[in-house]
Amino acid sequence: MRYLLTKHLLPMRLLTLLFAVFSVLMLAGCGGVNVFTLDQDRQLGAQVNQEILSNPSQYPVLPERGNEEVYRYIRGITNKILNSGQVEHKDEFAWEVRIIDDANTLNAFATPGGYIYVYTGLIKYLDSEDALAGVMGHEIAHADKRHSTKAMTKQYGLATLLAIATGNQGAGAQLGQVAASLANLKFGRAAETEADTYSVIYLCPTAYEADGAAEFFRKLEQGGGQRPPEFLSTHPNPGNRVANIEKQANGRQCRSSSSSSSEYNRIKNLL
Repeated sequence: MRYLLTKHLLPMRLLTLLFAVFSVLMLAGCGGVNVFTLDQDRQLGAQVNQEILSNPSQYPVLPERGNEEVYRYIRGITNKILNSGQVEHKDEFAWEVRIIDDANTLNAFATPGGYIYVYTGLIKYLDSEDALAGVMGHEIAHADKRHSTKAMTKQYGLATLLAIATGNQGAGAQLGQVAASLANLKFGRAAETEADTYSVIYLCPTAYEADGAAEFFRKLEQGGGQRPPEFLSTHPNPGNRVANIEKQANGRQCRSSSSSSSEYNRIKNLL
């Protein structure tokens, strides 16, 4: 009797396990949970980072030699955000920063695992260090809250991303496509709102204006002299985002002071 009972229960246990795995994968595809481990985030980010650095025609990274002062300034902003005490994976992700030399693109993005790219077009477009810190805080939040692997799993499938993360040669052909998609990765409304909120949370303990990201969206709403980045077409309305960012800063009673615009303009003129 024990043998017969075990014989019939075993398939049921397998079915239950398979159903649980299937449910997790379905939730991952819908953005419900993230089945990637932190180590897999790091691995995927490192693979994508190498792909970006090996493709200067599409990603013309500003050389460090001759631009040391600009890099020191941008990395200084990043370090102030990371040292706010609010970044969950500060000590677990790479948080490497590079500047992409493209004056016509208003963008910044972060890969899984914390590799950050800022376009010169965005730096020149903004009017203050506070605004750039706000946008960078937003992108850091996408990596820190692991929105990227959730969105990319939905777009490419778990198997493809895991193959890339582990360096599987069969996935090499898709690595370039995955890297290219990061610059215009489409996040859901909830992820964008969370990234805006965490930009405020990150900046609140610093000397920056905690609602710095609002300046970017306010300028876009006013026209700003340049075409908005393509990825904003799927984001919440800029006006709503400004209101939410300001509400978050006021609700947390952040008491930051505005940074010097003259120093920011000096750095812009070096580009």
